Amino acid sequence: MANSAEPSLSNNTSSSHLSNGSISHNICPNGSDHARNLEVISLNKLSSNLEQLLIDSDYDYGDADIIVEGIPVKIHRCILGSRSKFFHEIFKRGKDKGLSKNEGKLKYCLSDLLPYGKVGYEAFLIFLSYAYSGKLKPSPMEVSTCVDNVCAHDACGPAINFAVELMYASSIFQIPELVSLFQRRLLNFVGKALVEDVISILMVAFHCQLNQLVAQCVDRVARSDLDQISIEKELPHELSEKVKLLRRDLHQDDENDAPVVDTLSLKRITRIHKALDSDDVELVKLLLNESDITLDEAGALHYAVAHCDPKVVSEVLGLGLANVNLRNSRGYTVLHIAAMRKEPSIIVSLLTKGACASDLTFDGQSAVSICRRLTRPKDYHTKTEQGKETNKDRICIDVLEREMRRNPLATDPSVSSHTVADDLHMKLLYLENRVAFARLFFPLEAKLAMDIARAETTSEFAGLSASKGSNGNLREVDLNETPIMQNKRLISRMEALMKTVEMGRRYFPNCSEVLDKFMEDDLPDLFYLEKGTQEEQRVKRTRFVELKDDVNKAFSKDKAEFSRSGISSSSSSSSLRESVYYKARKM
Repeated sequence: MANSAEPSLSNNTSSSHLSNGSISHNICPNGSDHARNLEVISLNKLSSNLEQLLIDSDYDYGDADIIVEGIPVKIHRCILGSRSKFFHEIFKRGKDKGLSKNEGKLKYCLSDLLPYGKVGYEAFLIFLSYAYSGKLKPSPMEVSTCVDNVCAHDACGPAINFAVELMYASSIFQIPELVSLFQRRLLNFVGKALVEDVISILMVAFHCQLNQLVAQCVDRVARSDLDQISIEKELPHELSEKVKLLRRDLHQDDENDAPVVDTLSLKRITRIHKALDSDDVELVKLLLNESDITLDEAGALHYAVAHCDPKVVSEVLGLGLANVNLRNSRGYTVLHIAAMRKEPSIIVSLLTKGACASDLTFDGQSAVSICRRLTRPKDYHTKTEQGKETNKDRICIDVLEREMRRNPLATDPSVSSHTVADDLHMKLLYLENRVAFARLFFPLEAKLAMDIARAETTSEFAGLSASKGSNGNLREVDLNETPIMQNKRLISRMEALMKTVEMGRRYFPNCSEVLDKFMEDDLPDLFYLEKGTQEEQRVKRTRFVELKDDVNKAFSKDKAEFSRSGISSSSSSSSLRESVYYKARKM
């Protein structure tokens, strides 16, 4: 299991775990059992006492902080410097780049100290605990397992990634006994993991110069069905060449039976991929017109989803020339590739164009199960404060699961309301305000819907669309604009906003229901919170509080299906009030 502790690193195995040789193993020259027991007891006590410095706030004697993922971690330079040659050199320099002194404590930013790789907060705490106590703690479940209920967590993405982080920490901070242990752990992953996850193991082995692990990973990748294009995109040239040469050796006997490669077609496909790398979809169209290669034959959509900017994916989909449910040679649809990348805007773009969320890979994985196997419980269950962005991994899973359950015939794209007049300008004002409030309450979800609908490309929002504290960003009046031109512009804007609301209804139905009720029943009165008698103002303010409760409940309801509680933030509530007051003044 990825999260199990190694008994060989227990504090009672050897005093060398507590020191780089400063504590002798030969406390008792005659080797009596009593003296050995005394040594073990003493080391156990020393280990526990030093660990108190990390876990007990009453022992806060740290003289420096290391900032890890924005979180300060207190350290004692004398202990950490004596245990790690890396930190000994850092502390010996005195003043280092990125080092500052605040309130008497030195501060280091861990990301500035690392020459390569990534060491997260939880991985650094495990390293720190070992450095102080000589004991290796089990890997925390919230960062070393995934949220797939049927996964054994013995080779899923989070389990491998956390072991990779621990290897980086052990190697960079120069703790050789940990390097040896995690090399063995990663070797166990190589045979069981998906080949995509072996890539990350190969990268850490390469940087840490672990030749045995490099050889095992190269062999696994060479024997896999991972395409050479992906290998060259993911690996340094030195490693991709090793894989290429080994594949050639492995398939020498099959050369006579291998199909003849059309070098001209291969060259044309490579040009299409390079055009996608350059974000030049117009060049892609030109290359398609000049040859008989199609987007599907070039695997262009798979390539764009895996390696290109989401905007490029949207433009390729806009050509209408690619099969959105096409499988590649490995049996992966484009949506499967998007699930591996975990970019919500790409996933929603594909679903909007008809991608089938229920399609399975050859080994029985759906897009949502792929996403779940790559998502940590820490990211999936983290509460999102109102007005703050939701974790992207969570949104990908939410969207895919809702799509799996959705009845396509039940979707009602209409955004009409009996309180909205038929006048074009009134409809547009209604939609502007509705989307603006959606952006205020649920910023990332609203942005996702707007990106798909391309609402940002048309004229600017009125009123609440402005950023907090700004004077708005209203469209300047064009005196030369004719009525026909104006109507065309307004209709274009309204269609984009209608598409935005449709996306919101499709993927966030409960929140959309609250917004509907708010727009119909409460918005007119809330624009005038400061007008009327004192009693009227009191009633309006009471309703305003109820509105915020409704929004919180709707958000909770949308998330409850996915085992998530509601949200609350006093600062966000304050922002909401300020925004409504701003709108009231503009009215």
